[in-house]
Amino acid sequence: MITAFDSSVIDANSEAMGVGIPYLMANAGKAIASVLTERFPGKKIAFVCGSGNNGGDGIYAAKMMNPGETAVYLLRAIESIRSDFIRVTLSQLKCPIRDFSEFDEGRYDVVVDCALGTGASGEVRPPYDKFIKTSNVFKGAVVSVDVPSGLGTALSIKPDITITLHDIKEGMNNENSGEIIVSDIGIPKAAYDNIGPGDMLRYPIPRDDGHKGTNGKLLIIGGGPYYGAPAMSALAAMRTGVDIVRLAVPEICSPIVASFSPVFVMTSLSGSSLRKDHLDYLLELAKQCDAALIGPGLGLYDATTDTVRRFVRECESPIVIDADGLTALGNNFVSNGRTILTPHRKEFERLGGDPDNVNDSVKELAERTHSVILLKGKVDIITDGKRTRYNTAGNAGMTSAGTGDVLAGIVAGLLSKGMTCFDAAALGAFISGRAGEHAFEEMSYGMIATDVIGNIPKVLKEYLRG
Repeated sequence: MITAFDSSVIDANSEAMGVGIPYLMANAGKAIASVLTERFPGKKIAFVCGSGNNGGDGIYAAKMMNPGETAVYLLRAIESIRSDFIRVTLSQLKCPIRDFSEFDEGRYDVVVDCALGTGASGEVRPPYDKFIKTSNVFKGAVVSVDVPSGLGTALSIKPDITITLHDIKEGMNNENSGEIIVSDIGIPKAAYDNIGPGDMLRYPIPRDDGHKGTNGKLLIIGGGPYYGAPAMSALAAMRTGVDIVRLAVPEICSPIVASFSPVFVMTSLSGSSLRKDHLDYLLELAKQCDAALIGPGLGLYDATTDTVRRFVRECESPIVIDADGLTALGNNFVSNGRTILTPHRKEFERLGGDPDNVNDSVKELAERTHSVILLKGKVDIITDGKRTRYNTAGNAGMTSAGTGDVLAGIVAGLLSKGMTCFDAAALGAFISGRAGEHAFEEMSYGMIATDVIGNIPKVLKEYLRG
């Protein structure tokens, strides 16, 4: 089962792979025509079509039908159809094409609902409301395409059959959708298994009426023996579009970390490393932020690892745990349910993962720890134990020091912007990998972690033009 939004993401990923909407629409039309021909031989069928892709599916299906038994009724004027492919298909029809205002229900045995498709919300407006009311008193059979029009609103079609495309959509059941028939329309498996450009639709676009802080406040706890790691995580988060990054680092490295950028909000922790007497203050800071990242550059002193364990156990905010923070957890960790772990293979083993059965083991680890796991590798694996996706973006040049800190910063930044743990981990892996690809184009194997950071805005500009 997928959401309407997932359906849009999958379509966009398919298109990026060269499997365009016209191809999918043609396959959908053929699948719809096949079901109708089998179920209603010799019956008079009226396709009622909106101006979007759902209407296009119906129009292509009508092309496959006997024109003497078929008619197409348009809910909107032809000029409102934006797709050239749909307009061309419409021009090829041999059956009658009429405005819905001319619809005479007594002439037909079957009405095919191709009006609204996925994503309907709010109040159903004319002429769609009239069509839905007409369909719900129609004496013949009603067949919806993909989802019943108006599903999820106060006014929806109650069909006898729904021919849903690729997968059942969230909210559908036999009570509101009738008999559900799932039709394969040729979407490549990689379009939904792999993270791709379509997933950039999930990126939280800032509101026009936003102000400082509405696009994410992130707390990063790191540093001590190492100072570059937390700084790179912070820079990566800010380049991902976070409004405010607060860095809590030991005072021994605070001035150095602050020197990386004047936009960091700095909090100096007494001493040279993270200790348990910092805990209450850090938990209070976390309450003031939308998400926290803990681990980059912390080191593995006994007092530090104990403080990490207590912080992640008591923190109420969503958390990303990376680097030394992961090592501190041991192999009996259970999260608060809003946690992302970002291990490489060795860290994965220290958490209890099985290196000889990675695909199954990473899912088991995610389920056992109640966490989302982003397992870094040639192909990144992102799973919550139930869902699993893969990131193939990136290159061999991204093994240089600090690229893991960059990835953690991107993921934590997206988490602070309101994304779910699973979506933040998945999209973060894609953005990091794609930024690395841009960096490799410029620097080849001489690229370093800061080159990846510098290319994050290029990825946003590349895919967020709309």
